[in-house]
Amino acid sequence: MCKMFKISKSGYYNWLGRGPSKRWSENEVITTAIRDILEGSFGSDGAPRVKAELLKRGHRVSRPRVARIMRVNNLFARRKRKFKITTNSKHNYPIAPNILNQDFKVFGGNQVWVSDITYIQTKQGWMYLTVIIDLFSRKIVGWSMSDNLTTQDTIISAWHMAIKSNVITEQLIFHSDRGSQYASYKFTNILKSYNGLVKQSMSRKGNCWDNAVAESFFKSLKVEWVYKHNYCLRSEAELSVFQWIETWYNRRRIHSTLGYKTIKEFEIEMYNQNVAA
Repeated sequence: MCKMFKISKSGYYNWLGRGPSKRWSENEVITTAIRDILEGSFGSDGAPRVKAELLKRGHRVSRPRVARIMRVNNLFARRKRKFKITTNSKHNYPIAPNILNQDFKVFGGNQVWVSDITYIQTKQGWMYLTVIIDLFSRKIVGWSMSDNLTTQDTIISAWHMAIKSNVITEQLIFHSDRGSQYASYKFTNILKSYNGLVKQSMSRKGNCWDNAVAESFFKSLKVEWVYKHNYCLRSEAELSVFQWIETWYNRRRIHSTLGYKTIKEFEIEMYNQNVAA
């Protein structure tokens, strides 16, 4: 009967007047916390991230239990549509070798940056988002939005943002796909101006796995956020993406690759380790 009406056995016995069990009471507290976590994450967190956040809040709970509570209460990460990858690499500019070669494990900030460009639809027309990600912390160190795909308004604009808050003093690998914006002389000359400190790397033709971190970021952005909105104006999309990157992704979103820590928590932990050393 409980299965038919989609209610828990503990809830049924509580309705009979036997009083809530300790387990039932704990689940009620956890359910309230899960609702709060999902609201704070714009409904994007699944059971693994929810469990990590619950542990931070002092709830000792297993992942299967979290998944069960979410399922019983119809609490799921709200995701829409599959993500499509698009890249235009038809040009005659020189192609840089694939130095990164899918080695995504780095041991410090400003050692490897990866970049990519994606499309965001509005009723006013397309917007183009360019991001630069520090592979160590997964932080978006530079980004730009434009209504065109010129090198100046995409990667050069994002690059200027990145170097404003990050000083390049040691060897940096800059990895991207083979898009014309990254291969253009206008951008490659900027990288060459660092006198060998910046080495350019490009993915192999048609191999999205070579730039998997950037592709993964765009998938998260679109599935967790962009596809939930219908943007009328380009300015509306720009403000929305700014909100997601700067107030959520870079500050509060839990990253599985960082041990289910936020970027801020990870950076503080790495700083403390360096001080102790």
